[in-house]
Amino acid sequence: MDTTKNSEGACPIGRALARIGNSWSMMILRDAGLGATRFEQFRANLGIAPNILTRRLAALTADGLLEKRRYSVRPPRDEYVLTAKGRDFLPILAAIGAWGRKHCGEGSMSAMVDAESGAPVEAEVIDRATGRPLGTFATRLVVPGAD
Repeated sequence: MDTTKNSEGACPIGRALARIGNSWSMMILRDAGLGATRFEQFRANLGIAPNILTRRLAALTADGLLEKRRYSVRPPRDEYVLTAKGRDFLPILAAIGAWGRKHCGEGSMSAMVDAESGAPVEAEVIDRATGRPLGTFATRLVVPGAD
């Protein structure tokens, strides 16, 4: 795979996947959206190896999805909080979750609910201009500079 072509090319999907296309990154962002901020919380929730978690947190911080904040000087300890850019990714995770519940097996699965009412959240991606759900009408790509 040509990562430079994807990360710098005209396709916004390629650019986004170059930054957050790793499944560990998405699971870290999911947990951050659910309130996890500390290294040990992420490690325990995900069962991820410390060296992989360290690399993923550093990459998400470098890409501006998480912000690293010092919460203890002695011993030095940092927490990781979602930035506006990171919060903008949460609806994408909700849409992936909705697709997974529909197409990836049967049995017990977690579900997103409204924290205040407890009502199930049913994620759907729509065209903001028309309100039509994506996937229900034909689309095409327009590439800048292409004939």
